Amino acid sequence: MTRPDTTAGTDPLEAALAGFAPTMRPPALDGLPGALRYVVEDTAVGRLLLTARTDGPLLTCLYVPDDEAVDGALDRVARQVSPSVLRGGGVLDDVRRQLAEYLAGRRQRFDVRVDLALATPFQREVLGRLPDAVPYGRTASYGQLARELGRPAASRAVGGALNHNPLCVVVPCHRVVAADGALTGYAGGLDAKRLLLDLERADPERAGDAAPAVR
Repeated sequence: MTRPDTTAGTDPLEAALAGFAPTMRPPALDGLPGALRYVVEDTAVGRLLLTARTDGPLLTCLYVPDDEAVDGALDRVARQVSPSVLRGGGVLDDVRRQLAEYLAGRRQRFDVRVDLALATPFQREVLGRLPDAVPYGRTASYGQLARELGRPAASRAVGGALNHNPLCVVVPCHRVVAADGALTGYAGGLDAKRLLLDLERADPERAGDAAPAVR
């Protein structure tokens, strides 16, 4: 018995695709070059936006007091670094743990890779030297830090670089004060700056193990 030709009058493309059912998977956005992850962390010194590359380096530890600030910071990251910015991700677990340890007084220095992609070349020079130039438990003035960097006339420029630090707390711009020791502007506010300095001074024995202050 001859079977009826059910393909008669069928579009050739439809016939060729009959029975084709590919497995559908969501796009692996983490695998895209330059993909980033972020989280907003509530801490004792305020809300912080942590952003990292999926291979580890930390891009931001920024104060974000409200959702508008979060959106503005993420827009900047998307424009300057990568448009692929996703919430959450295990890549941020280690820096979150270290941040909690530091704020609990159990850590003096952050052991995380950082990426200063959001900083200018001069900012990178200043911020890259800061943790060693002004160690835990110590402070320095803008002029002292400028001299340490070999730029004695650049104290104002140093202040500007610190004011736009994309990695607050982790890169400790809170340790830089006015020449008379007074606390000056800080992205998280002066209360946050005072809290951080008091935290670091709370254990003189531990702070004494750090390198000497900048002179």
